[in-house]
Amino acid sequence: MVSVGDKAPDFTLMAYDRSMVTLSEYEGKRVLLAFFPAAFTGVCTKEMCTFSDSMSKLSDFNAMIFGISADNVFANKFFAETNDIQFPLLSDVERKVINSFGVAIENFGAPGFTASQRSIFIVEEDGTIGYVWIADNPGMEPIYSEIIDYIAS
Repeated sequence: MVSVGDKAPDFTLMAYDRSMVTLSEYEGKRVLLAFFPAAFTGVCTKEMCTFSDSMSKLSDFNAMIFGISADNVFANKFFAETNDIQFPLLSDVERKVINSFGVAIENFGAPGFTASQRSIFIVEEDGTIGYVWIADNPGMEPIYSEIIDYIAS
């Protein structure tokens, strides 16, 4: 599992608008990576909408956010449009990024389905991990004020 102080694993994933997003291209900005188990589930919807509503605060501090799940681009696109999510949702159907960050959960919702544990990683301007939060179970939400306070510091 990736820890505070580690270099963030670089990746390239497809966003719901079919653009490709490479983490290392955002060096010089803080990047909040919000791994979520599945589009359209109650807690995931609340979490992604809460972060979307915080976009102006994040951009004030030279930070941006990407949501990452094992959902395909079509599900992420519909999820983003349905909920007016204002940041890219990235599709990790091969679970390469989920595994490189150490947040895979097996048999989520169905036998044999691997999803990502709800987790937050803040990648600092230099590409290292500055903040980590991993839910004890997928039904937990992050402490949003703690994340915003960290980014504001």
